[in-house]
Amino acid sequence: MRYSLLCCALFSASQAVAGVEEALSDHILPGYAGFAEAAEVLAVTAEADCTPAALRDPWNAAFDAWTEIGDVRMGPSETGALSVAFWPDTRGFTPKTLSRLISSQEEVGTDPTDFAEVSIAARGLFALERMLYDDQFAGYEADSYACTLVQTISADLANQAQALEAGWREGYAEVLRSAGQEGNATYLSEDEALTALYTQVLSSLEFTADSRLGRPLGTFERPRPTRAEAWRSERALRNVRLYADAASAFAHTLADWELPLTEDALARLHDVADRVEDPALQDIDDPSARLRLEIVQQHVRALHDAIEQEIGVPLGLTPGFNSQDGD
Repeated sequence: MRYSLLCCALFSASQAVAGVEEALSDHILPGYAGFAEAAEVLAVTAEADCTPAALRDPWNAAFDAWTEIGDVRMGPSETGALSVAFWPDTRGFTPKTLSRLISSQEEVGTDPTDFAEVSIAARGLFALERMLYDDQFAGYEADSYACTLVQTISADLANQAQALEAGWREGYAEVLRSAGQEGNATYLSEDEALTALYTQVLSSLEFTADSRLGRPLGTFERPRPTRAEAWRSERALRNVRLYADAASAFAHTLADWELPLTEDALARLHDVADRVEDPALQDIDDPSARLRLEIVQQHVRALHDAIEQEIGVPLGLTPGFNSQDGD
């Protein structure tokens, strides 16, 4: 019995070491590098041409890159992600802040360095979505203050992306790698580091089910389609897919064995998502459209459960607190 317990302990520790390193090298670090690169392309494009027609494609590419790691809310990203993706904006702060900046032509909107001190509601991907897709803002001229503001927000986003990438590569990655070693007060054991990463996977899927889908679904009597994430740019369903893909890819880095239940659950999620007709989720006041979206929500939760069964149970992991909990 002692031999069996020792083998189990050694197995758990070896998996923790492998899982942490693979999560960093195969998912997190390349994810932040990819986002930094996409955000820089957006900023360079905006400097040359600030109009919505020119920026929508690079903005979508930057958002796609963000979904790879956007739900990793630990280390530099625990608070740093908030100004990259300020959503949900439950009180409408983003349009109010953008309107104030434009109407007053505040000087801070012309300086990317100073812009870091502006409310997070006017920064990041969702502020740009308003400027590029919302009729209230998107009609600006190329030589206007609003044009300069778009350039500033884009440059600020690139600065944020670079800071997050460097914060992980030069700092927090080593905190995870050195879990259990003397002097590491963040993770007292390798299993704690692995649990923290595992929590990010499950929390992402919970946030997708409860917020990205739950918020627009509202209730049967009162659906709330305009509460969908990024609905103006018609990427609400795309985000659901991409965040699920990212969670699944992240999960695979934590295990060096096959995950057939997880792979099957992800494939079925995509199958049912294919049946959703409106990528912006604005048709869910129709009962049949609502049902299709509820089925997608069920399959996001099924993916969550498959990962728990195939990774959490074998490794004896229980998810902990995540900064998105309770949103």
